[in-house]
Amino acid sequence: MRVGQGHPAQLLTGLTLWFVWLCLVYGGSAVACAVAPPPAQAGPWNWVNGALLALTVLFAAGFLVAARRSARAAAALAGAEQGVVRQRFFASAAAVLHGVAAVSTVVVALPLLVLAPCI
Repeated sequence: MRVGQGHPAQLLTGLTLWFVWLCLVYGGSAVACAVAPPPAQAGPWNWVNGALLALTVLFAAGFLVAARRSARAAAALAGAEQGVVRQRFFASAAAVLHGVAAVSTVVVALPLLVLAPCI
């Protein structure tokens, strides 16, 4: 079953997946530091931060793709009849929420560029 861009479930997917990303980053960092911590003198450039940054790029790109698809769906519904106003609202709101998830993913991940993970 595929949920369309104008479906109300789109309002939950962006921020829910952002929460999944947040749990993976913080949980993954904790597990990696407990199992195989990188040397402290490596600073922020180590395998833990590299893996977390790769995960961040993957999720942020997915959020941007979802935001673009939702924005296109909202634009396609702009000239439609009165019955699809709700779908257009959901698609527009989903585009904004996916965009917020993408920006917040990048902002929360910025410390990975300057801080060592296991201090």
